Amino acid sequence: MAVEPKYDESSIKSLDWREHIRLRPGMYIGKLGDGNAPDDGIYVLVKEVVDNCIDEHMMGYGNKIEIKIEDRIVTVRDYGRGVPLGKLIDVASKINTGAKYDSGAFQKSVGLNGVGIKAVNALSNYFKIESFRDGKTRCAEFEKGILKKEQKETATTELNGTLVTFMPDETVFKNFHFKPDFLDDLFWNYAYLNSGLSIICNSKKYVSKNGLVDLLQRKTNEDELRYPIVSLKGEDIELAFSHGNDYGEDLYSFVNGQYTTQGGTHQQAFREAFVKTVRDFYKKDYDTSDIRQSIVAALAVRVQEPVFESQTKTKLGSQYVVEGGQSMKSFVLDFLSKELDNYLHRNTAIAEALKKRIEQSERERKELSGIKKLANERAKKANLHNKKLRDCKFHYNEDPSGKNKEDVLAQQQKTTIFITEGDSASGSITKSRNTETQAVFSLRGKPLNCFGLTKKVVYENEEFNLLQHALNIEEGLDGLRYKNIVIATDADVDGMHIRLLLMTFFLQFFPDLVKQKHVYILETPLFRVRNKQETIYCYDEAEKQAAIKKLGAKPEITRFKGLGEISPEEFGRFIGDDMHVQPVLLEQGEHIFSLLDYFMGKNTPQRQEFIIDNLKVELDAVEN
Repeated sequence: MAVEPKYDESSIKSLDWREHIRLRPGMYIGKLGDGNAPDDGIYVLVKEVVDNCIDEHMMGYGNKIEIKIEDRIVTVRDYGRGVPLGKLIDVASKINTGAKYDSGAFQKSVGLNGVGIKAVNALSNYFKIESFRDGKTRCAEFEKGILKKEQKETATTELNGTLVTFMPDETVFKNFHFKPDFLDDLFWNYAYLNSGLSIICNSKKYVSKNGLVDLLQRKTNEDELRYPIVSLKGEDIELAFSHGNDYGEDLYSFVNGQYTTQGGTHQQAFREAFVKTVRDFYKKDYDTSDIRQSIVAALAVRVQEPVFESQTKTKLGSQYVVEGGQSMKSFVLDFLSKELDNYLHRNTAIAEALKKRIEQSERERKELSGIKKLANERAKKANLHNKKLRDCKFHYNEDPSGKNKEDVLAQQQKTTIFITEGDSASGSITKSRNTETQAVFSLRGKPLNCFGLTKKVVYENEEFNLLQHALNIEEGLDGLRYKNIVIATDADVDGMHIRLLLMTFFLQFFPDLVKQKHVYILETPLFRVRNKQETIYCYDEAEKQAAIKKLGAKPEITRFKGLGEISPEEFGRFIGDDMHVQPVLLEQGEHIFSLLDYFMGKNTPQRQEFIIDNLKVELDAVEN
């Protein structure tokens, strides 16, 4: 007979600020991760420190931020006013302590809750904060949030400002590393939104003269744009946009300098206001999807005391620009109905190009309508007994409202769908996955090479149509059911080919999935090296040699040729918290058609040479 656990005064525990952050890091920084995703915790730590520097700049203090990231140690120096010396330790270690509760000091700030820098402190092996203020300095050093050393006020010749140095805790962020591409995006976004600000990271300089126009020029290939980037500015709002040739919408939205990756009220207001303004200008009731198809846009707003849906501030919840004042919806609509309407009247060539792009989308949509209806009916029937999809409990697109909202949000960040091929591989992943947050979609073989085909093939090809429905992306990314799409194929020639075919599908028809960094490649170990005491899994030849050296005495070495060779018990280790994945990244301004043509189009001498050179490298690695 089971004994009921005791519930009395001894069951009630109070955690101090440091213990709570370390026990529930997801509440403060979202997910943990190892640095292979742009929203992994180590980047949130960097952002929390830099956000404070940005807030100083926005208030008119300091136009330069110096950052150094080396050997996993981050150093950030700003030239603002410097933290008041008497409150230095409180600012770094007392929860809900900060200057930003006073709207007079920080009118339109990013960091509002007095939490961010404390989370960095608590989740760092080493954390040091030093303030320089009016010829005096003070310093404090911490380990995992515990004060270890304190320096009293001394004289200094340093310019005013704050210096923070930290190293994320390896026990929290296991096997972490910083990806230069993600840091690049982070620092460029700061530069685009703060003209006059200079950020220098490891000697690379980030500075922007044209704001959001510079952002779109970096994110797009100008050869693919249908008309020059339109730039509109008003009080507390800036917008830049154009249309390209890709499917979908590519939107970048910001609030008070914060990149809201999940959008929010400001982004939704823009989407609705853009449609209404365009309809009014052309005096034609164009379909919403035709107006927004292939748009690429960046929107930045300034909001007093913004309300975000979580501490990581990736989605804006504010309904008003100023509490009790104008609604976000009417604010954005008023701006667009005046500024965009005026712009299109003054620039008739751009107005004509925009009209042609909309009418092209309209023709394509009507051509698809017949087959789309039949395909969707087939997909509905298949969904009732879809053996290709083993679903999970939580989904990325569901409303997380309720008493456990923070926990649900944390689970949504983990939602993953594995796309795999063959019964054996699917079986191993299905048996070892976390059914709360991990789904599996099984391919029956090599997908169709869809390069150069129209979107009609997405509906005509049963497998592509079922995959589209599993992801719920037919009408755009708003309904995306899984945050992470992981291609899980064998590391052999056939597996590599399937990866390329799937990436061609995503890049051709749903490029936003790749641009917004939702698509990953699963890495599983190539070797298992073991003796009777220890088993080591190795992801490359160097790790294998290190394992052999460690275990000595001729250990047993197994080379995994396919996912199906890894038992479900072993597989569970490779798709858990320590899962190795590589993000599918596009170079900034990459010409998608040229890229796909090179790899998936007709054979050319250049491609043959590329394949032979890289195949030789792979074969050499295997033989050794």
